[in-house]
Amino acid sequence: MPFAHLSASLQKRNEQGLLRQRRLLESPQGARVRVDGVDLLSFCSNDYLGLANHPALIHAACEGAEKWGVGAGASHLVTGHTQAHHDLEPALARFVGLPAALLFSTGYMANLGIVTALLGRHDAIFADKLNHASLNDAAQLSRARLHRYPHGSLAALEQVLSESKAAHKLVISDAVFSMDGDIAPAPALLALCEKYNAWLLLDDAHGFGVLGANGKGVLEHFACHSPRIIYMATLGKAAGVAGAFVAGDQTLIDYLVQHARSYVYTTAAPPLQACALQASLGLIAEEGWRRDRLKQWVTRLQDGLNLHNWHLMPSSTPIQPLVIGTSLDVVKLSERLLSTGILVPAIRPPTVPQGTARLRISLSAAHVEEDIDQLIVALNRLAKA
Repeated sequence: MPFAHLSASLQKRNEQGLLRQRRLLESPQGARVRVDGVDLLSFCSNDYLGLANHPALIHAACEGAEKWGVGAGASHLVTGHTQAHHDLEPALARFVGLPAALLFSTGYMANLGIVTALLGRHDAIFADKLNHASLNDAAQLSRARLHRYPHGSLAALEQVLSESKAAHKLVISDAVFSMDGDIAPAPALLALCEKYNAWLLLDDAHGFGVLGANGKGVLEHFACHSPRIIYMATLGKAAGVAGAFVAGDQTLIDYLVQHARSYVYTTAAPPLQACALQASLGLIAEEGWRRDRLKQWVTRLQDGLNLHNWHLMPSSTPIQPLVIGTSLDVVKLSERLLSTGILVPAIRPPTVPQGTARLRISLSAAHVEEDIDQLIVALNRLAKA
């Protein structure tokens, strides 16, 4: 058997409660979904603003398909860069208040492209230990020296920054940490970058559309401004569509067009996607009630839970992690919720540290008050069982 060792590895993961399985979504994304033939109340989606099935985005995508077809047909540097892509990039830059922007097919590809284009063997990267896997992989692929500092420890970060003799330095951090829901101290990170002549890459995958009075993300949330900032945000979460972009100084963007391999050597995303994102940007800016509703749901959930052996991690974002402990226990709890018609994902190592397996409760503006209360009642009951 050529794959016997792979089979043994899979069996071991299964015994440890770590085997992951794909569920089949049979409906559009929303607060109520049909999964594996069952209608469920979902707290799984990153569709924080409830835009993934919005009629305006669907209409824009359909019009885009009528005009541009369904595929770009080539990379951006050949003939795949349509007017739809070209119009979206400056719109994104204006939205986040930065000089220029560049579209990528995914956030993973954006991070790989940015980091590997800007750094090499004689450079250094300084990364929060809880950063997303895409940032970790990008750092490894860059061949720069990687320093991982304890989560949120500015003192540890400053120490390694002060000791570094690297030609170029890059501090990389999630803006909102995807499994903990906490917000990075962006102003303090920027101050250290200013002090030690480093760039700052902020991955705002879970903050774009959610943070800030107008949904412009972590930079608006903290009123951060600096030419040292390299800003990346994904467009398949709060924006409701797909893709990602990096924004920053015009020279940075021009350089990435030439050197970011995950941009240069891949087919451009479908132009209809860019059309849908133009509609999404308008709704993010105009419909502040969606962010207000998210804040209301966060407060309602936190105030309503009365748990004993489990605890919510401190988070003011739509990501509300409920720490359970072992992988087997969190899988069991997720399955018990599923039996009541509620879908909440069980997050286990290696995604999170050992002993901190959790339910990752994701709130959405698409939820209504009764949805939040249904989850509260179920969790409080199961906590007493």
